[in-house]
Amino acid sequence: MSDTAGVLQAPLVLEYPFTRTTGPVVGAFLTGLRERRLLGIRRPDGTVLCPPVEYDPLTAEPLTELVEVGDTGRVLSWTWCERPRPQQPFDRPFAWALIRLDGADTPLLHAVLVDDPSRIRTGLRVRATWRDDRQGHIADLAGFVPLAETGEAGEETP
Repeated sequence: MSDTAGVLQAPLVLEYPFTRTTGPVVGAFLTGLRERRLLGIRRPDGTVLCPPVEYDPLTAEPLTELVEVGDTGRVLSWTWCERPRPQQPFDRPFAWALIRLDGADTPLLHAVLVDDPSRIRTGLRVRATWRDDRQGHIADLAGFVPLAETGEAGEETP
């Protein structure tokens, strides 16, 4: 007699047989990324959240007024990633940063593409860079680079 005699068994299949739409707010944000545009959403007090959310985080009221924000911004905080993991978007060292885009009041978390940690700092002005083949996904935004590397003025100290 086997050790499993008398034990009830049933196969278990984990599946999620549904799809979820992104909705009007996140969908518009993703479409904007495909078109090389960054969108935020205006709260009733006039502040702009980027990335946009469907409901006000303080009042839970629906938010609907999408606004374009700049593709430049300022690094508020950062951390260096010396050895990227296979799941991360880059195969070379880079910085994760909270970036407050011009025209937004909240930061967006994304990568700053610099060669070593001496090239990034809090207060650094950066510009978005885009992938050539965009699909309407956060990865369409390849990352950010210092404005000084783009040949633009605007590098300021905090």
